[in-house]
Amino acid sequence: MSWPCGRKSDASVSALSRTAVRLVSGAALLSGCATTTPSSDLAVTRPPGIMRGAFIDDYGNVFDISDTLFAQQPHGRFEIVEWHVQEQFVVARNADSNASDPGLWTRIDWVPLPNMPPYTWAFCFTAFRAPSRQAARDTPAPDRTNPRTGCNGYPFSRMKPALR
Repeated sequence: MSWPCGRKSDASVSALSRTAVRLVSGAALLSGCATTTPSSDLAVTRPPGIMRGAFIDDYGNVFDISDTLFAQQPHGRFEIVEWHVQEQFVVARNADSNASDPGLWTRIDWVPLPNMPPYTWAFCFTAFRAPSRQAARDTPAPDRTNPRTGCNGYPFSRMKPALR
């Protein structure tokens, strides 16, 4: 380890190391950040670029997606509380203003579609009326290898960028 202000003694390095570990651990706990488990801190875990913005699915539905909101216009708003980028899903709370299942929990899984222009990715409402955040998170993943029927027996909804 290199110190910018000169060499430190082994005793002071050891004391500083213990203090640093406590500070970093405390900061990680306060921020919700962890290195070994998925984080619900949206500033740390961000969605892939292909998933942010305005989209139209292959049924003509319009969506606006940000770091914190998956909105199906005009009636479905899902407040994203966890991004699981490696596992390709989010956990969201159904907005209180939703006509269907307000206040319940949703798991939305996605899959990239690299060879299917104009569609760039597809999603599945894997769970949409889970009673708790944990229940939505624990819902088994859909079959991404079969996008035509892998979403609970239905096709994934393919998404293309919306031109506005």
